[in-house]
Amino acid sequence: MQKMPIRNMIKLKDKYIKEVVPAMKKKFEYKNSMAVPKIEKVVINNSFGRMIIDKTSDEKKKIKEAIIQDLSLICGQRPVLTKAKKSISTFKVRQGMEIGAKVTLRKKKMYDFLDRLIHITLPRSRDFRGIDPKSIDEKGNLTIAIKEHISFPEVSPEKTRFLFGFEITVVTTAKDKKQGLELLKLLGFPIK
Repeated sequence: MQKMPIRNMIKLKDKYIKEVVPAMKKKFEYKNSMAVPKIEKVVINNSFGRMIIDKTSDEKKKIKEAIIQDLSLICGQRPVLTKAKKSISTFKVRQGMEIGAKVTLRKKKMYDFLDRLIHITLPRSRDFRGIDPKSIDEKGNLTIAIKEHISFPEVSPEKTRFLFGFEITVVTTAKDKKQGLELLKLLGFPIK
């Protein structure tokens, strides 16, 4: 496995403490550093329900294992399988059937993942022109979709059997969209 080049950038958490907190205190006139919004957690969510419909049990098992393995490499943490809450005959889904995987990252793993996402993955992804501000909800949380998981450097495109996409939700403690947008811009997210 090849080593990643050392970048002359400060880590995301240090950047938050040294640059983002003072800038946010100045702009929104917070009296206390603890009142400044921060990133609480990152949730990575994938649904493989469509991929396993009309497959044999062996094929279903192989698809699930491949997705779990690749998500584990990307996140540094094993995903939890999510199950269907209801049976839907149109989609050939039965209650209790495993239809997705999700990972919740916090603290050090979260900051490492976001650092790789901002500086390596998003610039590498095909046709990327910046994150649309509409991707931020009214609570200041950002949700973006990754179309192909092979844009992450941990995944080898040659060894990948299945291409899949997933959704990344960055949950912040911001009170509104304006504060969340400013927090993410100061952290270095490539927002249009």
